[in-house]
Amino acid sequence: MIAGGGGFRVPLVYRALCSGPYAGLVRELVLFDVDQARLAAVTAVLRSLRSVTKAKSMPSARSAPDGTAAVVAPPKITATTSLPEALAGTDVVFAAIRPGGTVGRIADERVAQDLGLLGQETTGAGGISYALRSIPAMLELAESMRTHSPDAWLVNFTNPAGMVTEALLPVLGPKVIGICDSASALVHRAARAAGAPLPPGRLDGVGYYGLNHLGWLYRLESGGRDLLPELLADAGALAGFEEGRLFPQPFLQELGLLPNEYLFYYYETTRAISGMQAMAATRGESIHSQQAELYPKLAAAGDTAFGLWDAARVSREEGYLAEARTSGQPRDPEDLAGGGYEQVALSVMKALTGGAGTMSGPGSTQLILNTRNSDVTGEGAAEPAVPGLPPDAVVEVPCTVTHSGAVPIPQAPPAAPQLELMQRVKQVERLTVRAAAHGDRDAALEALAQHPLVGSAEFAGRLLAGYETAFPGLASHWRRE
Repeated sequence: MIAGGGGFRVPLVYRALCSGPYAGLVRELVLFDVDQARLAAVTAVLRSLRSVTKAKSMPSARSAPDGTAAVVAPPKITATTSLPEALAGTDVVFAAIRPGGTVGRIADERVAQDLGLLGQETTGAGGISYALRSIPAMLELAESMRTHSPDAWLVNFTNPAGMVTEALLPVLGPKVIGICDSASALVHRAARAAGAPLPPGRLDGVGYYGLNHLGWLYRLESGGRDLLPELLADAGALAGFEEGRLFPQPFLQELGLLPNEYLFYYYETTRAISGMQAMAATRGESIHSQQAELYPKLAAAGDTAFGLWDAARVSREEGYLAEARTSGQPRDPEDLAGGGYEQVALSVMKALTGGAGTMSGPGSTQLILNTRNSDVTGEGAAEPAVPGLPPDAVVEVPCTVTHSGAVPIPQAPPAAPQLELMQRVKQVERLTVRAAAHGDRDAALEALAQHPLVGSAEFAGRLLAGYETAFPGLASHWRRE
């Protein structure tokens, strides 16, 4: 079941389920959304894609007994606005909801930008505002799962993914796993640039630690040799992939690490704010305008719905992180092709449901995920994967995924600058979770004040007042003493 089934990127998941290594993984895909119109539009896109798939008789990567490729029918599509109906009989829930919609995203960005601060949907003040809406909604989903599908796994992509996953741990324990494609994309692009591409589902020799949208690649071994120092010293190789172009090569070489793309907002804050202020519309405004025009067309497009949606997807991808690129600089063709978060989500799902397996056997895979810092499945080491962070905190690290869940792989101790930034942001995250889960306004104010991209109680007060004006339901959420 996909919670947020009317979401723009849902067709990417269905496309991946129609052919290739994930064909046959899912018998039925249930789309749940509270917005009937969006649900109808996305369902039209999936039915259009299903028709194209069946017409082409696209073979899956699975093999028939005689060794030939087996043709697997695309999953059945069911759409509903009833959560109990959607959860009944569900094995895996994939959550990608956006409470407040794209209008909410505009406010998340604009309230901060109007104060001269970074206005971004998952980072800084905007991320805190988004979490204050998404966490209560996701807690409701988790409680419904305990009633209607108690054995189901929750694969969470609802942003901010790390904070949301941490908020859900008290309800679902190890049955919730947070995903994000940015860390995995960074590692695979860096490995290719270093001339040592990684095999699917393996992260041997990879060292990565952080929080969601705040992490670093610190080791990239091949044949027993760490290739990362040479990569960071090679300006030409760095220029060949997106993360390598975001930061000056001398800075990366001195840092000795390759940062996640979202660290651009921390290391190049002034440049990011200037780039955003210079744009005619915020990212949220641009996406809202596109979707307001697109969705009514999709519902009535018939067999052409998928093509119409895909053209819009490419246009949307072209504008991603535009504030970080010089004017007219295009994105890599591989980024425009899609294939990010849905691949991570389905890889997790396949490992969770693909049989008993062992920690290193065919039933396991290695991925960078958001999970508890200390293993609670009983299959891994008990020490924190990221030394210096609380064992019950959600971190983003390489994990081994089996039928029992995601087991974090212990990482090297971070250097002081990275650890201090993680500790500070983690404290902000935990305050935000408290504010959202328990209606604690003081915790929300403190989270905003402590965030490195806000850094003042005065700004915190003005930000929260702005968000309360933009989201009237927020003020009623606070606990009354």
